[in-house]
Amino acid sequence: MNKQTIEFAGEAVGVLMPDHGQLRFVAVKYSVWTLDGRTFATAEDAMRAVAALGVLRRRGPVEAAAAPIGRPQAFTAAGSA
Repeated sequence: MNKQTIEFAGEAVGVLMPDHGQLRFVAVKYSVWTLDGRTFATAEDAMRAVAALGVLRRRGPVEAAAAPIGRPQAFTAAGSA
């Protein structure tokens, strides 16, 4: 078996490489780095793992805002006080 590209939502996110009868996941996108190096029995198992992480990708970035200079409070997330 040769390497196989794994796509999620039309975007290549990883590659499966044969490794001692298993398939080793090599991440090519930061959003799936938690799967990098994991082995799977089938490509379908790898796709399920990627899809489970997809929920995290759809949330969007976490924004943080710094407190104005001179304000004694610590930094706050998304401008909340």
